[in-house]
Amino acid sequence: MVLAGALGGAFMAATASFAAAQTIKIGEINSYSGLPAFTEPYRKGWQLAVDEINAAGGVLGKKLEVVSKDDGGKPADAVTAANELVSSDQVVMLTGTFFSHIGLAVSDFAKQKKVLFLAAEPLTDAVTLAKGHKYVLRLRPQNYAQAAMLAEEAAKLPAKKWATIAPNYEYGQSAVAVFKELLSKKRPDIQWVAEQWPTQGKIEAGAVVQAIAAAEPEAILNVTFGPDLVKLVREGNTRGLFEKRAVASFLTGEPEYLDPLKDETPAGWIVTGYPWYDVKIAEHAAFLKAYQAKYNDYPRLGSVVGYMTMKSAAAIIAKAGSTDTDKMIAAAKGLEVPSPFGKIVFRASDGQSTLGAFVGKTAVKDGKGVMVDSVYRDGAAYMPSEDMVKALRPAD
Repeated sequence: MVLAGALGGAFMAATASFAAAQTIKIGEINSYSGLPAFTEPYRKGWQLAVDEINAAGGVLGKKLEVVSKDDGGKPADAVTAANELVSSDQVVMLTGTFFSHIGLAVSDFAKQKKVLFLAAEPLTDAVTLAKGHKYVLRLRPQNYAQAAMLAEEAAKLPAKKWATIAPNYEYGQSAVAVFKELLSKKRPDIQWVAEQWPTQGKIEAGAVVQAIAAAEPEAILNVTFGPDLVKLVREGNTRGLFEKRAVASFLTGEPEYLDPLKDETPAGWIVTGYPWYDVKIAEHAAFLKAYQAKYNDYPRLGSVVGYMTMKSAAAIIAKAGSTDTDKMIAAAKGLEVPSPFGKIVFRASDGQSTLGAFVGKTAVKDGKGVMVDSVYRDGAAYMPSEDMVKALRPAD
C-alpha cells in the first residue's frame, strides 16, 4: 500500500510536470482592487488576446497561460507577487502594473532577479529613462510623449498664465515636470502661477479649486484621474473654475475616466484618450468586433492595453524562439507588433513601444462625455530623442 501510494504520488507529480511543460506561463500583476475602472477592462483585453493566441496554436507550439495577481495598489505587495510568480509559478516573464511607483518597484525587482518585465501601463518617464535597464520594456506612451502631444496643442492657446493640478506621487510629479518643460520651450512667455498636489484617491476638491482660482490662471493642466477627476470637475463646475479657462488634461478622454462624468463633462478640454466609437483605423475594426462579440460591451483603453500586453509578450517569445531571458531581450529590440492602432515597434535603445494616443477635445453628446475632433498621434513622433535616452538612461 505504501509503495502504491508512493507510485501514485510520483505519477501525479509527473503528470503535473508534463502539463506545465505544455504551457508557457506569463506572470501578470495589476491593481485590480485599487482601480477596477481601468484594470477590469484591462483583464478582459488580455484574456481576449490569450484566447486568440491559443486558438491560433499558441506560442512555440505551446498554450499561453497567464498567472495573475492583485497588488492592491501597494508596491510591497507587487514585489511579493512578483517573487511568487518567478519562484513558485515559474513564469518566463512579468507583465502589467498600473501605478507608476508600483511599476518602478517591479522593474527594480526584475533587474535584481534578471527576469524580463513588460510594463503595461505605468507612465512615469523613469521606467525607460532614468531608471531604465535591459530587463524592462514599456507598452504605453510615457508621460513625455503624452505631454508632447498636449503641449503641441496647448502652445496654440493665447493663455500665458498656467496652473497645474496633479496627484502627489511619481506619475503626477513626472507628468507636470515634463509638460512644463515642453510647453515652456514652445512658449517662453508662459508663467506658472500655481500648483496643487492632492493625495491620490483623497482629493479635497473644494480646497484645490479655491486655491487654483485664487491665482487667476488663464489655463490649467490637469493630471488627476478616476474618482478624483469626478470630484474636481464637480467642484470646478460649481465654482466656475473652468469658465473661460483653457484646460489641457492627461488621460481624461479615456472612457474609464470620461464616462463617469456624464453630462458634467466640461466642454473644450484638450485631452489624450480613446474615442473607440470614432476610430477610423482598419485594424481597430477587427479588435472592436472581437471584443464586443466576447463581452457584449465596448472596449476601454485598458482593454487595448491588456490586449496588446499579451500580444506583445507572445510576439517576443515567438521571435526569440525561446523563453530564455537573454534571447527574449534581444528579440524585443526593434520588435514590430500589429495593434488595433496599426503597427507598433519596441525601440531598441530604451524598450519603449511606439504605441500612440488620441488627442482631441471633450464635449457632451446625448448626456455623455465624448471626445471630438480626435486624431491619433503616433508615439514614434513624440518619444524622447535617442540623444535624450543616452543622456538619461544608465548603461546596462
